[in-house]
Amino acid sequence: MTSSTNIATPSISSGGGGVSSSSSSSTGKRRTSQVLEDLKGFLKRGDGNGDDDLFDMSVMATPVAAIKALLGVVQRSNATTMMELQDELKQAREEILEHHQSSTSSSSSSSANRIGLSSGCDLFLRYATRTFLEFPDFQASRNEMLERGQRFASLSLAARDRIALVAADFIQEGQTVLIHGWSRVVASILLKAAVQQGKHFDIIVLEGRPDAAGIKVAKAYASHNSKIPTTVILDSAMGYIMEKVDIVLVGAEAVVENGGCVNKMGTYALATCAKAHGKPFYVASESYKFARLFPLNQQDLSNMGSSTIERDGPFLFADTSSKTFNGNDDGKDDELPIQPITLPKEVNVENSPCDFTPAKFITLLFTDLGVLTPSAVSDELIRLYQ
Repeated sequence: MTSSTNIATPSISSGGGGVSSSSSSSTGKRRTSQVLEDLKGFLKRGDGNGDDDLFDMSVMATPVAAIKALLGVVQRSNATTMMELQDELKQAREEILEHHQSSTSSSSSSSANRIGLSSGCDLFLRYATRTFLEFPDFQASRNEMLERGQRFASLSLAARDRIALVAADFIQEGQTVLIHGWSRVVASILLKAAVQQGKHFDIIVLEGRPDAAGIKVAKAYASHNSKIPTTVILDSAMGYIMEKVDIVLVGAEAVVENGGCVNKMGTYALATCAKAHGKPFYVASESYKFARLFPLNQQDLSNMGSSTIERDGPFLFADTSSKTFNGNDDGKDDELPIQPITLPKEVNVENSPCDFTPAKFITLLFTDLGVLTPSAVSDELIRLYQ
């Protein structure tokens, strides 16, 4: 395990000395102009808001869509050297990340996965570099890269099923499972246990402010034919409810080199609470979300692609416990809609989308590579990026 406080994502070798020509640079720009169209095409199914989207495993994760879009860059490329092809891939990577940043700048639920998106792109670029080192002939290297890239994309698409296969056995009959956030990986595990294994258990989900992710999840489970009993609780009630919980299961936006995870805001507090009550805390994540990063505290996240969400308008809060009535002519009162509370501009609002959970609070990680202890993550990262 490295002692560095912040490990950058791996650099991509230029494949030789010199600088790309202006024609090669312009070619790269033309090629990368298509990469966003490919990305949008892969992501067009499911907007993440419908009740059925949580269980639609054909909806492609953003990192997988990015990997397939980068594969398209290789397929369309007219490059004649590995240096030119790598330049095109790096330009495409930057365009994908810039597009993601601009399109999710006001979304707390989407901006958190920039780290995972970056990791997926970097892992594919590492595959490209490794292929070039193994096959000095450019055309042979390019053909092998396409073959490996297709295989890598296929494995990534099947990751949720493999995770569900190894994780469902950890859910036992009659248990209560506490979940947090919108996660298709977690959904695949729960459905595997409930539908295919026929287990009966309850779900408790945190409401998931500020984007009401938990409310959306509860609505999705209520409409699903599995009919898993689901209860929504306040985010602040996690300590109160923990004594009724058997296990805690969350997804991850990224798994970092020290074995910790980055996930929706509140995951860290949930993990510390589970630890205090002696409850197992499980994290489910695809291996393409493994990131060569080494955060030591929450502030390190801002340097790794996660930042506080900025909003142009005022922040609105609602007192859902209050009721306002309006007298009618017939002497009856009608309940009025809950009035939002607007904070004055003098009050600052911290609205970070995610937090970092250290490895010491995580019991096990369920991945497509198998069930891992947090200490094994570093070894897997070395293997993935070697």
